[in-house]
Formats: sequence, structure tokens, C-alpha cells
Amino acid sequence: GNAQVIEALTKFKSNMDSGLFEAIQTAGIAALKAPRSRMKPQLKLYQDRRDLLIRGLHKLGVPVASPKATFYLWITAPKGMTSANCAKQLLQKASIVVTPGNGFGPHGEGYIRMALTVPKNRLREAIRRLDAINLWKSRT
Repeated sequence: GNAQVIEALTKFKSNMDSGLFEAIQTAGIAALKAPRSRMKPQLKLYQDRRDLLIRGLHKLGVPVASPKATFYLWITAPKGMTSANCAKQLLQKASIVVTPGNGFGPHGEGYIRMALTVPKNRLREAIRRLDAINLWKSRT
């Protein structure tokens, strides 16, 4: 085949299914080489979001542990619910998008994952919506 087309296809394919996009790898290397002090504001941002969401969930009686190094919370699904059913109920009843744990394999069943990648006002709104339908309270 045409050498230029094959070369372009090879680059495209390698970025699509054969590894992490090279620009992301380069950014990761730069982040790892940067002074830790440059990361402090971002780390604080995620810690504040994590703490806000955990406090809110605990007030609602939702069991959740505080992770040390991630921007997700893994939350035990309400008693008697699968992770998929819990995610579906949260979407339908509260317009909250979570990831069902069963998508991460058998050990993920029984958990949902919530991301800390949204601003605090969105996390507060999610807590208000959870409170309105509190699936955990009705199953204790």
C-alpha cells in the first residue's frame, strides 16, 4: 500500500487502541517532573471536593470511605440493590449520573462510583438530590 497512508494509519491506530495517547503521556511526564508545590492547589481542590461530598453522604447515612489518592468515591449500593439498579434509580429519580461498579468486574458489584471532577456547587446539588430520594435511608 501507499507508504504515507500506512504511516498515518499506524499513528492513528496506535493512539486509538494500542496505548495511551502520546500527548497525555507527555503531559504525565511533565507533571511527574514538576515541583510538588505546583500540584498543591489542584490536590487541595480535589481534597475539598472529596471532603464535601463525604460529609454530605455521611449526613444522609450513606456508607462511604475516604480515599487517599483518587478523584472518585466508591459507595456501597443500598441494601438489596445491584450497582446497575442503583445507578439507574439515581439517574431516573434524581438526575444524578454515577458509574455502576459491575462495569469494573465482579468485585465492583455492590458499589457505585461518583466522580469528584465537578465543581463544589454541583456536588452540593447532588447531595440535595440524593437527600430528596435517599435510597439508603429507605433500606436500612
